[in-house]
Amino acid sequence: MANVVIVGAQWGDEGKGKIVDLLTRYADIAVRFQGGNNAGHTIVLKGEKFVFHLVPSGILYENKKCMIGSGVVVDPAVLIEEITELKKRGYLKDDSQLMVSEEAHLILPYHRRIDIARDRVFKIGTTGRGIGPAYEDKAARYGIRMVDLMDEEAFRKKLKANLLQKNLYLSEVLKEEPFEFSEIYDEYLRYKNQIQKYVKDTSRILYEEIQKGSHVLFEGAQGALLDLDHGTYPYVTASNTVSGNACAGSGIGPTMIDSVVGVAKAYTTRVGEGPFPTELKDQIGERIREKGGEYGATTGRPRRCGWFDAVIVNHAIRINDIREMAITKLDVLDDFDRVKICVGYRLNGKVLQHVPSNLGMLENCEPVYEELDGWRREVKEAKQISDLPVQAQNYLKRIEALVRVKITMVSVGSERNETIEVKNPFQNFK
Repeated sequence: MANVVIVGAQWGDEGKGKIVDLLTRYADIAVRFQGGNNAGHTIVLKGEKFVFHLVPSGILYENKKCMIGSGVVVDPAVLIEEITELKKRGYLKDDSQLMVSEEAHLILPYHRRIDIARDRVFKIGTTGRGIGPAYEDKAARYGIRMVDLMDEEAFRKKLKANLLQKNLYLSEVLKEEPFEFSEIYDEYLRYKNQIQKYVKDTSRILYEEIQKGSHVLFEGAQGALLDLDHGTYPYVTASNTVSGNACAGSGIGPTMIDSVVGVAKAYTTRVGEGPFPTELKDQIGERIREKGGEYGATTGRPRRCGWFDAVIVNHAIRINDIREMAITKLDVLDDFDRVKICVGYRLNGKVLQHVPSNLGMLENCEPVYEELDGWRREVKEAKQISDLPVQAQNYLKRIEALVRVKITMVSVGSERNETIEVKNPFQNFK
């Protein structure tokens, strides 16, 4: 038995989908444990592009089970759309391959409307998908769960009660249009009929599978610096993105986790508002954006781009207990004469090696850079580290030394086979 958690070690968009897709071949089950359809995991397989927002990235393997855990907030319309698209493209032939936790909370239309209206004022940079308001209802204990949707009378009572306060808030505070009960109720009952075969007691099933010796891969969404508690608050997501939440968000105990793999790009990106010390607001940043296709898989928004930041990756390693690293998109830096790594922050004459919790301080931090030679050659044909240009090897070695964690995977292109695998994180447990 081996249970491995995959987490983002930056501000999300690190290429976790590809890493999960690759590592699912060693696992029996892939589990998504937090977030909602504000996440977008992109996989390229034989030239075909797949973007997953809710379904775990491991779904492209026929013989693997995929679970959406209780820590995920689910928009049924998006889930149905993904399932329909998968089936149309020849995947998910067996419906038993996908399971959705009966304890997962629903995103409802009023969540989306509230989300968009509030962001006009607070300007957090939300995706407008209703994720935050859905988690708020969960914490306030009047959220509506999948198990409620499966019971029409329970759903009716909870939706009526919620609409009393939601409509008042929408019309009186946000000056938005309220909702009619029937438009939501009827719509969601149609969703129920399409998804009820996937709704299961996933926590119990997962526990039983682990007891039988199954290997499980836990898939996080977003990145460590977007964690609700440990990220650059308030410019964060509405859930805990760190590895510790793999347990709470899937319904197993902490002693069942064997290892944590952190994923980071060979540079850094961020979507939305918030401090970003290594951001490049120049032609270099634009080159990285265009070469890396740095536009949000969920929203299409251009991502802010900058050099690799070892300070934030070390922060991620500490709060996740990351044991090994996967570096993605090394090929994006192929065309640079020189590349830089941020090794510290200069603030008021001092050099910091940590991420300040005070955002005012973080916004005023200047990156301290080390500069290395670029490689000016394509790396996508490399099958092992020694195949890389020596300058690219030196770049990876320097990152490894700064973060003090072994790099065990390097993505050198978008395709599944364009990856250097130094070590399989499941191998020590087989």
